[in-house]
Order: sequence, then structure tokens, then C-alpha cells
Amino acid sequence: MSNRVRTAVFPAGGQGTRFLPATKVIPKEMLALVDKPIIQYGVEEAIASGIEHIIFVTGRGKGAMEDHFDISYELDATLEKKGKHELLALSRSVSSLARISYVRQKEPLGLGHAVLCAKELVGNEPFAVILPDDVIDAEVPCLKQMIGVFNERGGSVLATQTVEGPGISAYGVLAGAQDAVNPRIYNCTGMVEKPKFEAAPSKQAIIGRYVLTPRVFELLEQTTPGAGGEIQLTDGILALLREEKVFGYTFEGRRFDAGDKFGMLQATVEFALKRPEFADKFRAFLKGLEL
Repeated sequence: MSNRVRTAVFPAGGQGTRFLPATKVIPKEMLALVDKPIIQYGVEEAIASGIEHIIFVTGRGKGAMEDHFDISYELDATLEKKGKHELLALSRSVSSLARISYVRQKEPLGLGHAVLCAKELVGNEPFAVILPDDVIDAEVPCLKQMIGVFNERGGSVLATQTVEGPGISAYGVLAGAQDAVNPRIYNCTGMVEKPKFEAAPSKQAIIGRYVLTPRVFELLEQTTPGAGGEIQLTDGILALLREEKVFGYTFEGRRFDAGDKFGMLQATVEFALKRPEFADKFRAFLKGLEL
């Protein structure tokens, strides 16, 4: 078994109902954040973190994702013929980002089931899971930070953010204690899915980045489906916690929930202001609004 984290799994089989009617024909992962699909930000983060192999777990109606990361011979030929070399280079850069495999989740049976669908492609080595809805802006890629913790501590790592107040009830929440050496690391003893505010075991909310050991696959296979026949990743990680160390890690950076309309709007403004070609004009436009 290799101990290097070389593979990242992207569960992308959801229907994206929160963005209807836009997602009636367009996968939610392909909705544009400024000028790139949401999922491309996650792929770029993975590649910048040393990932060599991307696995998309897809479902019906997700063909646009495959087309996006494939070579578009017709578009490339048109751009070349018209001498639009910068756009041609941009188009080709997307198709050469990474080695990508696809596996189909035939039924929406939960996040744990989606991850389990990638078992044969991952093999017997640690791997990452990236939820495309969570777009993270960080100087050092979030996943790279997590892989560093994994390499140092040797246990699975869950990305967390501190959530104050009743909003914690929307997340899986860690139980445990802050590490004595590194305050960003949280030594897990358990986790609770969407607890009531007064019952939350901590303020450490799990968000969409995971580095997991391959043992989690066997444990997910043994996991009893819950409501709606779904297999939850949280249940597999809880079982893993009984056998191995699991750490929470409060990453350095800012996370946007691009699976939510308001979160998508926030991300659009923030990422647009980072683009030098129109940041000044956009900032002036925002300042000129009558709010």
C-alpha cells in the first residue's frame, strides 16, 4: 500500500435542486463562478496539492462535466483557424489539467455510497474526497494543508471551520479536544450529524474536504443504510474512528458554499474582485450601488 495521497474523489451525482430551474439541464457542478465551472476550482485545488488522479462519481445528466474536461476538437480547430491563440491555449489547458476517470453512481444512495463507488479505482491507498460545492480560497490550497497533517500524524483528516451560534446545526460536528501542539488540529473522539445548537459537542463543523485511509471502504460496505436507504460517509468515518486516529483540521483560508444561492453570490463577488482585469471596475460598480 502506498502512503502517498495521489487520488481525489469528487462526488458529483446530485441533482442540484437548490438551483432550479438552471440545473434542469445543466449539472450544478457546471454552473459558472465568474468564468469557470464550480467543479474546476476543486480540480485545480487538487492538482495544486499534488493529486495525480481525479475520479468523478457521476449520475444521469452529467455529460457536460465529461465534455468540459475532454478535448474539444471542433472548438480548438475553430479557434486555431481564427488565430485566437490565447483562447485556444485556455481551452487546451482545461483538457490537460489532470488524469480523470469516471464512475457512475446509478442511484442517489448517499455520500458514503458515492465514495464507495470509487473503491476499485482508488485501490489500497489513502485518498482525498472533495465536495465540489465547497469552494475554498486559500493561499496554500486547503487540501495541501490537510495532506501535510496526514503525512505528519498518520491518520485521516477532516477539514473543519469554526461555526458560532445556531448555524452549527447545519453541519456534522466533531467531538474531541484541541491538539496541545498545533491548535489548528482537533483530536477526534466522535462526531454528531446536524446536532441541535445546545447539544453540539464543539464549534468544529466538518466541511467538504477529507483525507481518508482505504480502510473506510470496507467499513462503508458494512454500514447499514439509514433514512431513504442512504449510506452516510459520517457513519463510515465513525466506524473508522474506533480503529484509527482521525483528526479535524481548521484550514487557513475562506470557504464558500457554492451549493447555496447566497453562497454562490458571495463567492462570485469575492472571486471577481480578485481578478486584475476587471477588479477596479467591479469595485467601483459595487461602491456606486444605492444600498
